[in-house]
Order: sequence, then structure tokens, then C-alpha cells
Amino acid sequence: MKTDLSKTYKEYYTAKTTPTLLSFPAAQYISLEGKGDPNGPQFAANIAAMYSTAYTVKFSCKALGNDFTVPKLECQWWYDEKLYPNLTITDAPVNIPRSDWDYRLLLRLPDFATQAMVTDAATTVLNKKDIKEAQQITYYQLPAIQTVQILHIGPFATEHNSLIILNNFMQQNNLLKDGLHHEIYLSDFRKTAPEKLKTILREPAKQG
Repeated sequence: MKTDLSKTYKEYYTAKTTPTLLSFPAAQYISLEGKGDPNGPQFAANIAAMYSTAYTVKFSCKALGNDFTVPKLECQWWYDEKLYPNLTITDAPVNIPRSDWDYRLLLRLPDFATQAMVTDAATTVLNKKDIKEAQQITYYQLPAIQTVQILHIGPFATEHNSLIILNNFMQQNNLLKDGLHHEIYLSDFRKTAPEKLKTILREPAKQG
């Protein structure tokens, strides 16, 4: 049996083009934190390290009889709120240089994968494949969250339009930001035309 996380957690990997308020249970991930322009070479190198580690974990699980499909890439984004105070989710993307954004790349793991597997896989990728970015890879647990989400179709440069819709929904429903901006890349942005990209945009939220 091979676990397909996109089917096991179908609601997690699905969104509408209109805002929706949802709750998700805690989940575990392979993670790598970085800072800087997502169009830069370091971001691409970090993604490569993530996938190399994920497939190493996958093969370890498969050897134990629990195979899984490596899922869609995810990323949390944040910035220094002391340096850039009082910005909304719609202001931040257009007012903060890409070089000043921090991020956490994520690849979700099935329940049968373990923290030890991630640690061992990252060490293997570093030593056998000489991918130095693997040194920054860690096991990460995202707690249960309530979040507002929307499906954005089109290039990343136009995400601002979807975030305006998301922000208006939050204001109309008296919801306040309660965590880091979160994106799930349903399309492979290395191979997909910008106008066809599909990205789930999430803002963790709580009642005001």
C-alpha cells in the first residue's frame, strides 16, 4: 500500500476561489528555514535539499512496508514586524522587499514517518549527496489551526488580488490574524506557466 497524502488529507490540499474558514488538526513535516528572494538560487537549492530528504525518508518508510507519495511543497512566510509595523496581509506583499522575507519550506509527512527518520535522512543527503543545505533541515510539527483560505490562480505577482478578498472576508467576519501566512503550491512553479499556477493561500485566524 502507498499512502497518497493528497487523497488521505483531501480537504487539506483543496481550496475554492472564494474564502473559506476551516480547521485542521496538527501535522508533521520536513522543514527548512531561510530568508530572501524566492526567485534566487538559494531558495531553489533549499527546495532541492527538501525533496532529496523527503525521498530518502520515503525509501526508509518503504523498506519498512509503509510507502507514501511525496506531497506538494508548502511554505510559511513572515517578516520583522518591528521593522515593518502595522501592515495588513494585503499591505505586506507590496511594501516589503522580497529580500526581507523569512520563510519555512514544508513537506508534509505521513503519521508513520518519525523525527528520527528525518534526522537520518538529512544526514544521508548531506554526506552522500554533498547537499550542504541539508544541514538546515529539521523535523517540524504544526499545531492544530483554524485558518481562512482561498485558491489563487495565476502568477505569484498577482496574489495581492486574492489576499484583498481574503482580508475583506476576515474583516467582515471579525477574524484576526493568528499565525504565519501559509501557501501550498498545487502546481510545480518550475514547469507551469505563470497564468496557470494554482496556489492555496492561508491566513491562520481567530475571532476578534
